[in-house]
Amino acid sequence: MAAATHSPPPVRHRAAQRTGRRSPAVPLLAAAWAGGIAVLALWWRDTASVVGADGWLTGAGRITGLLCGYMCALLVALMARVPWLENGVGSDRTARWHASAGRWTIGLLIGHIVLVTLGYAAQAHTDPVTEFTTVVFDLPEMLKGTAGAAVLLAVGYTSVRAVRRRMRYETWYYLHLSTYGAVFLAFSHQLALGADFVGSAPARTAWYALYVSVACLVVWFRVLMPVRLNARHRLRVEAVVREAPDVYSVWLRGRRPDRLGVEPGQFLRWRFLSPGMWHASHPYSLSALPRDGWLRITVKALGDHSAAVATLRRGTRVWAEGPYGALTAERRRQDKVLLIAGGTGITPLRTLFETLPAAPGGLTLLYRGRTTEELALRHELEQIAAARGARLVYALNAPDGRRTPITADRLQALLPDLARHDVYLCGPRGFSLAAYNALRAAGVPASRIHYESFEL
Repeated sequence: MAAATHSPPPVRHRAAQRTGRRSPAVPLLAAAWAGGIAVLALWWRDTASVVGADGWLTGAGRITGLLCGYMCALLVALMARVPWLENGVGSDRTARWHASAGRWTIGLLIGHIVLVTLGYAAQAHTDPVTEFTTVVFDLPEMLKGTAGAAVLLAVGYTSVRAVRRRMRYETWYYLHLSTYGAVFLAFSHQLALGADFVGSAPARTAWYALYVSVACLVVWFRVLMPVRLNARHRLRVEAVVREAPDVYSVWLRGRRPDRLGVEPGQFLRWRFLSPGMWHASHPYSLSALPRDGWLRITVKALGDHSAAVATLRRGTRVWAEGPYGALTAERRRQDKVLLIAGGTGITPLRTLFETLPAAPGGLTLLYRGRTTEELALRHELEQIAAARGARLVYALNAPDGRRTPITADRLQALLPDLARHDVYLCGPRGFSLAAYNALRAAGVPASRIHYESFEL
């Protein structure tokens, strides 16, 4: 497919200097813990006394059940892709919070099932297996609760890293979406059988308010906002260009893409409406900011979906969601900036390299690749460096193929005042971890190392 061989001219983007904007992470975590304490207070208020082993087991089962229900609401809220959360806290941290909340939810769910079963069995003077069967098939709404629990346990199992790596992304993604149904079933079960809700209208009202609020977040940000975005911009594939071995840029056209509201360093989730690709969305960063009706993403073929990007035809409709991510100029605090990219980690850093305000000599890009042929967007980067008076340094393998590691000594030799730089870091997990450790060893404070990683 044919496309322009040159990049669009540099764009003047709003200068986001040291804003001092605080991350909402601390107040959000405080609010989450406060909600958990309120749930425990609900149990305490409705429990006059706890007597005997069966009472302690049943009481512990009620506590774990209440907390599990609360965590289910938090779990769904973290799936809602709320921009204030995704962009303020960071998509990577939000993803890790979601994974952590999922582990807590599964642990509390298992604890609730085991403790309630043992408590009821002790009260009825029967064995746990018989009591479990009786509870599931004889109590109202228990079949719904059991089905919801089964789905949550299945999702939890497939989210284990070793299991997830053996699954196709699309399979994992759609199984993960079934969490919504599981939470709905669990909600019905909680209100029907939860002792803290059956006799308390205020408790039921609060529980409804919690779950309805979370449902509204999901509907608004995962359904209505994407519909609005795509109806407004109507993006289509215009061309696919090979940038390096297994690396392709997709040029897109649409109506006023400059009004997408995307910042340099951010990404969107893309769903290409073509056979074999329409059923799942994937996150790809912009490698060129929207202008003159164009925008661009650059993708490395690492899986079925990313490999299929090279086969996209002109005119293919595109469904986009976002923008997301906090790897933006808002994180900057120092006058000087170092960008470190590994592989296609250059994609978000290319837009930052073009737009971050900096005096000549105050901006450096270190680009790690095995060979010069693997340096995607190389000519654009060299044009930007020349136009801005910025430094562009390549870290390539030795002629015999030996890898050139990024070490603290080499970083300090490159930038003697490295400790007074902000650093933006993007690349594969192993590369990013090694570069982060080298930066810390070189004296760069952790608060000045900005990166996003989606390895959970």
